[in-house]
Amino acid sequence: MHELKRGQREIMQSRLEVFENLYPHRDYVITIVNPEFTCLCPRTGYPDFAVIEIKYIPNRYCLELKSWKLFINKYRDRGIFHEEATNELLEALVQTLKPRYLHIRGDFNPRGNVHTVVTAEYRSRGFKGPVTD
Repeated sequence: MHELKRGQREIMQSRLEVFENLYPHRDYVITIVNPEFTCLCPRTGYPDFAVIEIKYIPNRYCLELKSWKLFINKYRDRGIFHEEATNELLEALVQTLKPRYLHIRGDFNPRGNVHTVVTAEYRSRGFKGPVTD
């Protein structure tokens, strides 16, 4: 019988965690880049590789980065389309963070001479503030 290694157990049990935003009165942008996102093509089982970039304006909470690192690694053995992965990550982040604004960009490596970039965003009700890079 195969025993899971510590990292595998941590990834399986991971959930997104937050900490209190000390500057909720200010709009500021947090950018997180994951250059080694992996998942599997749901049709062929071949690996897909992407850079996932998140930009968000926190409200009450900020994302705890180790929990994000573990959470995103849940996708490495999962068959999922690029569009679904990007939107699912957006929904998980919005549900956990409840940000003022969140933008996610999945830049998937070309396969078969096709390059896919999927972007999605969320704005909290009434948020009209500018979003800068």
